[in-house]
Amino acid sequence: MNIPYKPLLPKTNQPIVIIGASGIVKDAHLPAYKMAGFTVFGITNRTISKAHDLAREFDIKHVFENVADAVKNSPPDTVYDITVLPDQYIEILEQLPDGAAVLIQKPMGNDLAQAKDIVAVCERKNLVAAINFQLRFSPFVSAARYLINEGLIGDLYDLEVKVTVNTPWELFPLIKEHPRLEILFHSVHYIDCIRSFLGNPNGVMAKTAKHPLKKLSSSRSTIILDYGEDKHVVINTNHDHHFGPNHEESYIKWEGTKGAIKAKMGLLMNYPDGLPDIFEYAVENEAGQYEWKKVQLEGSWFPEAFIGTMSNLMRFKEGSDSKLLASVQDVLDTMKVVEACYISSSNGGISIEKL
Repeated sequence: MNIPYKPLLPKTNQPIVIIGASGIVKDAHLPAYKMAGFTVFGITNRTISKAHDLAREFDIKHVFENVADAVKNSPPDTVYDITVLPDQYIEILEQLPDGAAVLIQKPMGNDLAQAKDIVAVCERKNLVAAINFQLRFSPFVSAARYLINEGLIGDLYDLEVKVTVNTPWELFPLIKEHPRLEILFHSVHYIDCIRSFLGNPNGVMAKTAKHPLKKLSSSRSTIILDYGEDKHVVINTNHDHHFGPNHEESYIKWEGTKGAIKAKMGLLMNYPDGLPDIFEYAVENEAGQYEWKKVQLEGSWFPEAFIGTMSNLMRFKEGSDSKLLASVQDVLDTMKVVEACYISSSNGGISIEKL
């Protein structure tokens, strides 16, 4: 079966200016844009030496001293790619030209209140603004979306995300100390991805937990999303599996009334080197049995999915796409689910002592 899963590219050349020069820019943004043939016009960063380093490595012609300098010296059709931490978003957005296109790194703020402020700034300045939730655009998610939209597995009634890995948080020093680590910076991807298939849940039940030997605010979460009586939707993450690779797991599984899909997310295993992804689906054959078939997909979450988020923004700006899929308005609902998770985790379950 031919499964179209690669993103459609924009028809016009829209120059990109990157604001930030962190590891994710080097490892994902810039390699993805190079693959897609996008033009990176310039880059800026608070520590300007890091911007110069990436400019040399990726042949970026312009290094700007600050955001104001970038805005002043960039073409009018520039797409701004913000890759800093959430506390800096509003300050940067305020400096962008009204009506500009901007892709903002996830999450959309540290909490729901900040997320609402970000949406307000974007709407006041009439920005064409999206959040960089790339998992929606990863090859295995795009392939699954096509099969589901074609009705191959029937009505979707079970969606599970399972992550049992050893995550080296020391590679992310800027977020390692964050008081809302696991759900806000990791499980938020799965929440957003699930919403892209099922819309908003009726409610949320969640518990996020620490590790007894670590100083992290949280590193394991269980999230149940209520989509009614006939759907089971759950996210289980454990970043503390230090016991070797034999029993590590990292997958998304979709089950429907006619079949199922399972995608192994190899990126998260043996991170940062990762393992190959595996994409499989099963439908009933003529003998009434379910036969699993593997489909070889090119690329993975990093860096290829970063092409999808930027392409959709550019295509929406030029009029080729009718919908900005991860718009700030849509992602506001993702942030509402995140906030509900933290409220649920804080409130705790029902005490048996009262029964």
